[in-house]
Amino acid sequence: MDVFAALADPVRRDLLEQLAADGASRVVDLTRDRGISRPAVSRHLRVLGEAGLVSAADRGRERHYSLDASPLAQVDDLLARLRATGGDATARPPVSATALDALGLEVRRTVRDRTAQGEQRHTDPDHDTTSTADTEESA
Repeated sequence: MDVFAALADPVRRDLLEQLAADGASRVVDLTRDRGISRPAVSRHLRVLGEAGLVSAADRGRERHYSLDASPLAQVDDLLARLRATGGDATARPPVSATALDALGLEVRRTVRDRTAQGEQRHTDPDHDTTSTADTEESA
């Protein structure tokens, strides 16, 4: 299971916060005051375990779950990359200035060509008032 997918669910994030605050806990402790069943909490813990965020240790007849924060390094790395590029005013844009200039020139050229074609259609006395596009669609 992907760490990001495991963190996507608010119940799982709450479980991780509780494990971080309280330390190793049993399912019955994690279920208290949560409003969901023990089997539901167990399923969330299984997903967190598959992502490597939770480990389980058997103590007698009880199983205690603990937070393993090492997979959160992936989240830290992503956030660091986003902060490094997203908040930096000197960061390079994904498109070069030359490409944007060329795009602007092409837009102006297209507008000019379409305007010239439109004027020619409307000012030509030999044509009726319907445009060429309308007559092509009806054909």
